[in-house]
Amino acid sequence: NGEASLFEVNIRYIGGLLATYYLTGEEVFKNKALELGEKLLPAFNTPTGIPRGVINLGRQGTHPYKHFLHGMSWSWGWASAGSSILAEFGTLHLEFLHLSELSGNPVMNIRRVLNRVEKPQGLYPNFLSPVTGSWVQHHVSIGGLGDSFYEYLIKSWLMSDKKDSEAKKMYDEALEAIEKHLVKKSAGGLTYIAEWRGGILDHKMGHLACFSGGMIALGAEHEAEERRQRHMELAAEITSTCHESYARTDTKLGPEAFRFDAGSEAMATRLSERYYILRPEVVESYMYLWRLTHDPKYRLWGWEVVQALEKHCRVEAGFSGIRDVYTTTPAHDNMQQSFFLAETLKYLYLLFCEDDVLSLEDWVFNTEAHPLPINHTDFKA
Repeated sequence: NGEASLFEVNIRYIGGLLATYYLTGEEVFKNKALELGEKLLPAFNTPTGIPRGVINLGRQGTHPYKHFLHGMSWSWGWASAGSSILAEFGTLHLEFLHLSELSGNPVMNIRRVLNRVEKPQGLYPNFLSPVTGSWVQHHVSIGGLGDSFYEYLIKSWLMSDKKDSEAKKMYDEALEAIEKHLVKKSAGGLTYIAEWRGGILDHKMGHLACFSGGMIALGAEHEAEERRQRHMELAAEITSTCHESYARTDTKLGPEAFRFDAGSEAMATRLSERYYILRPEVVESYMYLWRLTHDPKYRLWGWEVVQALEKHCRVEAGFSGIRDVYTTTPAHDNMQQSFFLAETLKYLYLLFCEDDVLSLEDWVFNTEAHPLPINHTDFKA
């Protein structure tokens, strides 16, 4: 009702409004995106310009202090020392760049802060203070809390028609640090991206981190030959590991997180990580790898997901997440997440489409799979 808003959710919604505008030409969607963008701007009123994670958007409702709270922003209660989250404040550029082009107002440039701050081993930790501009703790993850920041660097460069050199430089340096410090190979030969906690590796990969195969392949496509080959191989290996996390379950759907320790490989070893909530990241990488290599195994793997979804997740009213991927009779959680429609089904659809349906030559997908046009000088949506 506008009393309180999750900043990140509204950024994703702006992406959906903009995508609808570009695909239909209907001005109402553009105007709503601009209106919502204006409402989010008070979240940037911090000493660094890094936005906080939650903002009060409106004056509706019955709160006695609703007029005072309008436009007020704050950090998540669980975020360390009132910090902002890398995957939230670092995942704005595609949407806000389009808003600035449509409105004539300059984009919020968070990159200046991130360029200036010292990065441990070249890595970006997940928590940053919006007051001091310093990292709050040294936890690095390519999965939850960090994920979409990295894809927005390479996608910002692509969306600019390869003119945004700052974004490309930051992406190249971040990927180099990830390759050097986080990419590991298991005893069984599976390549994975570990998490980093103050210099100590946690040999765990979340389902959310499985987007990285597609991201690395997307970036590799535009590299010189030696680097392109290396990165395409890395992308294929990571995507294969994520496929293994599905193939090694009874349902052929992947767990929320899987580990590479104590003799276990690409499997959840904790009860709290055995669930599947219709996440899209694995099929996202299948789609990108198919589009860029046309290796038929990616369509085969995608079809395996379709069959598993039909068998284990379809219910009378739609699709539901399941509580344990390692049982042949899983219990449903009775929730159909919004990203299932926005991403999982869309990426599966695109995996089996011709390449000219939302071509990667003309479109980039924001982190919620909403298509935004690449800024070709002659582009018409």
